[in-house]
Amino acid sequence: MGLDARKTQELLAFLLIQRSRAYSREFLAEMLWGERAPAQSKKYLRQTLWQVHSALDGPSQAGDDASLLAVEGEWVRYNERCPVALDVAQFEDAYARAVGVAGCALDAPCVDALRQAAQLYRGDLLQGCYDDWCIFERERLQTMYLAMLDKLIDSCQAQGQYERGLGYGATILRYDRAREGTHRRMMQLYCLAGDRSSALRQYEQLVHALREELDVEPSRRSVLLREQIRADAFPVDPPPTGGSPGSPPSGPGPRQADPHTYLRNLHSSLLAMQQQIRQELEVIELALSDA
Repeated sequence: MGLDARKTQELLAFLLIQRSRAYSREFLAEMLWGERAPAQSKKYLRQTLWQVHSALDGPSQAGDDASLLAVEGEWVRYNERCPVALDVAQFEDAYARAVGVAGCALDAPCVDALRQAAQLYRGDLLQGCYDDWCIFERERLQTMYLAMLDKLIDSCQAQGQYERGLGYGATILRYDRAREGTHRRMMQLYCLAGDRSSALRQYEQLVHALREELDVEPSRRSVLLREQIRADAFPVDPPPTGGSPGSPPSGPGPRQADPHTYLRNLHSSLLAMQQQIRQELEVIELALSDA
């Protein structure tokens, strides 16, 4: 049967994710077949372990260091001496390297590790399995994945790789289309790339996503960013001309050529937003008076 059986996949996924610990047969049998009688659930576990061994190890490797799982009496664990590369281990290692470091400050090896790890994520863990342990791990791994993409966006922006950064943003929105911060980052990247119309279209996508998913309107930060873009007042820094990710720019980078023009445009956008808020307050007051 190989790895086609759902319970076989679940057992293998659990032991590989929890590879630093050993688990008793009783615990594993209860976790996977808790609705069955103890004798029946233990029988199923024996059969499943045999399926994993037959599919991955082969009869000639039984009991040696090449076996993926180590079964020692009543305990089962991942065999750390098995000469295999685990994608989940590489994924978690790359995430750990970047924890606590801003995306714009990541060095080149760390950025490469994050990019490779992001490519390993092909979809949510064991879709269709709703056991508590799987739901927790599925959400944990997805959260790590989205955090990696956030840092990669920061790195791309720092290096002037706006198109690649937009690709990472689009990937995030496939998992969470109402993630407001990602929409704003993409609006900024479009502006930095000189595509103001796409930045404004991204704002409209944000409005639709928030209304459909959460029944709310964009935050003030998003509205202000939209007004800055409409007024052509978004500050644009030139991308660095060299160096590795995380290194400081090679020289001073002026913002817009005329700071007075920038301030006038910003003032205009703030006045426009103030007027919009005043109008919305009048509508609310009118509705309250009629209630």
